[in-house]
Amino acid sequence: MIYLMRHADAVSDEVDPERPLSARGRDQVSRVCLVLSKTPGFAPAEVWHSPLARSLETAELLLQGLGITSTLVLREGLTPDDDPGPVAADLVAETRDIAVVGHEPHLGVLASMIVHGPKSRGVLFPFSKAGLLALSRSSEGWTAQWIIRAP
Repeated sequence: MIYLMRHADAVSDEVDPERPLSARGRDQVSRVCLVLSKTPGFAPAEVWHSPLARSLETAELLLQGLGITSTLVLREGLTPDDDPGPVAADLVAETRDIAVVGHEPHLGVLASMIVHGPKSRGVLFPFSKAGLLALSRSSEGWTAQWIIRAP
């Protein structure tokens, strides 16, 4: 499985240029953890995150909230304006379950490329803040299995 998650709500640039999660964002991750704790099978080998504070914090809170010990991996190519092609190719080649915590519009295009192929550049899977999409592989390719939309 591939799990794609958008970072949770962050404070504005004016409040803190690093843009850590807001209280609302921490609550969003907590709610996602509550849903995932009732969803069997969520155990990614690694959680890839962008270098931005809100992505790392979302990934850390996700692992803490679920009590799982997946490895956190700072992954280049996950910022909002990066080309999702290289990450899509790496994810499709993976044999382990991987979670990715990133940003829009990157994640929406990344999901589209995984499901519809590398030439798909449209955003067919828009992500709400703290939204999580599960993709599974079959003999016919990748399919969206389920989605969590945080409030």
